[in-house]
Amino acid sequence: MTGLTLKRAAWLAAALIFPLAAAAQTYPDKPIHLIVPFPPGGVADIIARPIAEKLSVSLGQPVIVENRGGATGTIGASFVAHSAPDGYTLLLGTTNEIAMSPTLYGTLPYDPTKDFTPVSIVAQFPNVLVVGPSVKAATLADLTAQAKTKPKGLTFASSGQGSTNHLTAELYQTEAGVKVTHIPYKGGGPALVDLTGGHVDAMFATLPSAVTLIKAGKLHALAVTGDKRSAALPDVPTMKESGLPGVFVTTWNGVIAPAGTPPAVIDKLAQALKQAVEDPGIQQKLAAVGAEPMYTPPQAFAGIVRDDYARWSALIKKAGIKVD
Repeated sequence: MTGLTLKRAAWLAAALIFPLAAAAQTYPDKPIHLIVPFPPGGVADIIARPIAEKLSVSLGQPVIVENRGGATGTIGASFVAHSAPDGYTLLLGTTNEIAMSPTLYGTLPYDPTKDFTPVSIVAQFPNVLVVGPSVKAATLADLTAQAKTKPKGLTFASSGQGSTNHLTAELYQTEAGVKVTHIPYKGGGPALVDLTGGHVDAMFATLPSAVTLIKAGKLHALAVTGDKRSAALPDVPTMKESGLPGVFVTTWNGVIAPAGTPPAVIDKLAQALKQAVEDPGIQQKLAAVGAEPMYTPPQAFAGIVRDDYARWSALIKKAGIKVD
């Protein structure tokens, strides 16, 4: 390569980088879109809206929540992955489409390890094992005994093939040495409706989606899948306390930007998210639905993504689960 060609290449690189660097200094100067990859009213949507309100105040620009549901979160995730890396289109990502879907789907229109820059987790929560009114089980041991008596006789609902609910049930089968029948639904809402109606027996529901039904007495909670009891359901034991320590599952929701977003923008977003999750009002809103507010720096969040991907990939492959 000649000296002139080298200079031209350097000039072109600078010409591409300079606008991003300049834009980062004034960021944000227009509305930001926070993409929720699930329909309105779901857990991710419930968490996204108070976070967006707080970000709007701290960043001085509207943060608009936009729902792009479908394919267990992968449609919304793909939209963000292919958006401009300028900080104006962000993903409220979840364990599903970032850590699980890459192994579940034969092909994806994005690569979670290359197409995103994690900013911060904003909340995490466990699943809760709940049974409907037709199941006479007061404890996890009772339910497991029934499952062993009638292999595949118990039905476990989920929000879809390859969802967190589904994979937690797969983990339960492995750890407890039982076989149950998986009944996938098109979303957690319809699954919980059928569960309360007695049409299916049990479900590893996300805690925020089920806590109101549990407190109303429409569902009976047997155990939570976190490392400690939930403040929202202090009388419900953990899976570890109930004899199955291997069934440990927590789901996170976090803000993720497209790869290539300037570091200055990532840092500004991270600090704004830290302020948001430390706000007493936000903490109260999230705790009320059984979610634990939390902040993780970008590098720590990236490490969690890698670890979760490795764990769920191994389980999915072992169970032979595939989603077309």
